[in-house]
Amino acid sequence: MLTTAGEGTVLTVPDATITVRIPGSSTGGAYELFEVDAPRGEAAPPHRTPWPKAYYVVHGRMAVFLDGELYDLSPGDAITIPPGAVHTFTVHTPSVQFLAFAVGEAMGAFFRDLSADGLEALARHGVTQ
Repeated sequence: MLTTAGEGTVLTVPDATITVRIPGSSTGGAYELFEVDAPRGEAAPPHRTPWPKAYYVVHGRMAVFLDGELYDLSPGDAITIPPGAVHTFTVHTPSVQFLAFAVGEAMGAFFRDLSADGLEALARHGVTQ
């Protein structure tokens, strides 16, 4: 599957705009790739997700809080977030754009549900604080 600039399903969640660049349906459910555009502002509270993921910063700066440690990320930096790890991010520049890579299809299902139903989607996808 090829997606070019400007293509992909766009989802709006409370703290970001997410473009589904490679859906799990195109990888046999093996992985998904998302482009995340987040403005400076209030981030999601620290939480846990049951799926592994990684972030790669394209532009802007963000801090990732991960299991009690704070990591400052700039363009070209990447971080992995294991399943069940307590995490959140804070945007330090007017906005940040990063790629989020996730194993399986759970993260995409969560983002679609969060976009449609808001915070009620958390418990349905095993996201806890």
